[in-house]
Amino acid sequence: MLLKFLPFLAWLPELRRPAVLRADVIAGVTVALVLIPQSMAYAQLAGLPAYYGLYAAFLPPLVAALFGSSRQLATGPVAVVSLMTAAALEPIAETGGTGYIAYAVLLAIMVGVFQVALGVLRLGVLVNFLSHPVVVGFTNAAAIIIATSQLGKIFGVDAAKAEYHYETVWNTVVAAYDNLHLPTLAMAVVAFVLMLGLRRISPRIPNVLIAVVITTLLSWAFGFSQTRVVRQAQLLGPSVAQVLADRTSLLGELDRLGAEIRAARKQLEALQKSSDVDEERLLTARHTLDLLELQRQRRVGSLHADTKELMAVHFVRVPGATPEEDRFYVTGHAPPEAEVAEGRWLITQIRDDGILELHSGGRVVGVVPSGLPSLRLPGFDWGIIAGLLTAALAISLIGFMEAIAIAKGMAARTKQRLDANQELIGQGLGNIVGGLFQSYPTAGSFSRSAVNLDTGAVTGFSSAVTSLVVVIVLMWLTPLLYHLPQATLAAVIMMAVIGLVRVAPIRHAWKVHRHDGAVAVITFALTLLVAPHLDKGILVGVVLSLGLYLYRTMKPRVVALGRRPDGGFHDAQAYGLETCENIAMLRFDGSLYFANTSYFEDKVLEKVAAKPQLRFVIVDAEGINQIDATGEEVLVELAGRLREAGIELLFSRTKKQVLDVLERSGFMDRVGRERFFWHNQEALQYAWSRLGPDHAASCPLAGS
Repeated sequence: MLLKFLPFLAWLPELRRPAVLRADVIAGVTVALVLIPQSMAYAQLAGLPAYYGLYAAFLPPLVAALFGSSRQLATGPVAVVSLMTAAALEPIAETGGTGYIAYAVLLAIMVGVFQVALGVLRLGVLVNFLSHPVVVGFTNAAAIIIATSQLGKIFGVDAAKAEYHYETVWNTVVAAYDNLHLPTLAMAVVAFVLMLGLRRISPRIPNVLIAVVITTLLSWAFGFSQTRVVRQAQLLGPSVAQVLADRTSLLGELDRLGAEIRAARKQLEALQKSSDVDEERLLTARHTLDLLELQRQRRVGSLHADTKELMAVHFVRVPGATPEEDRFYVTGHAPPEAEVAEGRWLITQIRDDGILELHSGGRVVGVVPSGLPSLRLPGFDWGIIAGLLTAALAISLIGFMEAIAIAKGMAARTKQRLDANQELIGQGLGNIVGGLFQSYPTAGSFSRSAVNLDTGAVTGFSSAVTSLVVVIVLMWLTPLLYHLPQATLAAVIMMAVIGLVRVAPIRHAWKVHRHDGAVAVITFALTLLVAPHLDKGILVGVVLSLGLYLYRTMKPRVVALGRRPDGGFHDAQAYGLETCENIAMLRFDGSLYFANTSYFEDKVLEKVAAKPQLRFVIVDAEGINQIDATGEEVLVELAGRLREAGIELLFSRTKKQVLDVLERSGFMDRVGRERFFWHNQEALQYAWSRLGPDHAASCPLAGS
């Protein structure tokens, strides 16, 4: 029982062996060298500052390893979960803003709570609703979406985000055609060449880390990026001051609306709990809350529009006597007599206190706060929580599905026991604890788990070493990350997800069953079309796969059996076998449940109508695995109809679980226990004895 709650106690004693300890330390350090640049890249994919990836790489790997069942699973930021996080948060908050970060942390805790609850309730089987075709279609589409979402960072351009991802990609391509930033593209090309070249030389070389180090040094040496912090008054040009003022006003209104919404929600909850509440007052309170939330939604939309408009404006710098006296004019609107410095400036951040951050040249990670993230409880806004429920559940299942698939593959190689529900608890606790320390949602990583296993990790202690290395980076090495180009991180993401694009599994699904192939293709196409609303693509894929499954099981095979010379019973039509005019032996290949009972009944009556001299119907029930109340009711009605027509209904080879149902319902006593047989031959002997002693000699079902 203690090992069930504290599974790490099973492998902790193994660390006394020096060989195991050494192997885990080497594996942990190696994984950390891959994790650190990847985590920063994935944080940017999630719409967060890069250093939040380090926060997500700090505690989740350790906690998931301590409380999960897999010893080699490497947990942390992953591409698909990062993309889904961005898709869930972008409609409700400004990307990278304080509200956005708070909601990302809240989402991590919600995902963790879902996963722990599913694990405790032993509901890990829910992930089976995500069929393989749905997963294949979704991951292929997600990989393409992830890769194309990095085009702006590769080309060094900012493009307006549209409602759908494919529109944003087109805007990015147009922006790159007009304003391609060659140094940024060159930096990305260097990163790609280094990673591909080193990977070809040897997969064991930390190609990502080397690419990060070299491009960071190049960025520092050549002054790849320049950043300036300015006041609003230093920005000059048509409508800029007005848009900034409008944005400040909107922030104030959002603060006011937030307070009013909290008060309105408390009032509504109080009225709902009251026993003598007036219905009219309740409706008025609910209407007031709905109006306030609608107003906030509109203000958020206006804030997004203003921010996008400002960040798309290009400025030129007119130097002053001091940096504080520099002026930044909208391109084309500087005074004719002004001496304009070289370079193009863009707004990268607008702080709530009216201070703006501008950059020129390529973009870099910038300042990474040193020190560990502090324990901080997120604000629980029930309206936001309700809006994030669907996304949290989707991320919980997709993240766990990715983790358990990786863990199963490694368990097959290491011969270790894997508990899916315990893994859910481990992943969930990792997200909860991580969220309390400012992490966004995490999951098991395929690439880092492979590195962990290949470098010899034996126990979960390797993940503890990985977390320790991240701690060292956060405490003392963050200044070294300042000049890391964002183009390099974009290249890292593209390299990581390119392996997720696989056409072969879709082709294979099509060969196995066209329904499965269609589900994979439709999920793929729909996910691409509706992105960034990724949960819709998954939901449609799940519903479609379940619907097609029901369609297939609504009309299972019902075949008339004949006897081959070797004595076996087979499909009479398929093998050209002769059948008996007095005895029909039928096999039903499927569970008998509400969706197919009418089809079963129709097929039996169809066989009866085709044989006017029929006296016995033998149901070979070997293919019936389950039966529900509707199926049992149809059997009762069918037995009655056949009895009225002078036909006896017999059953052979009925499975125990079906017999148990028919026993409990009283069907066996109603029809007669003597009409149930363990073998087809016994059922035939019964029918022949009723038809006469000479019938067996001439019956085609008797065989040769």
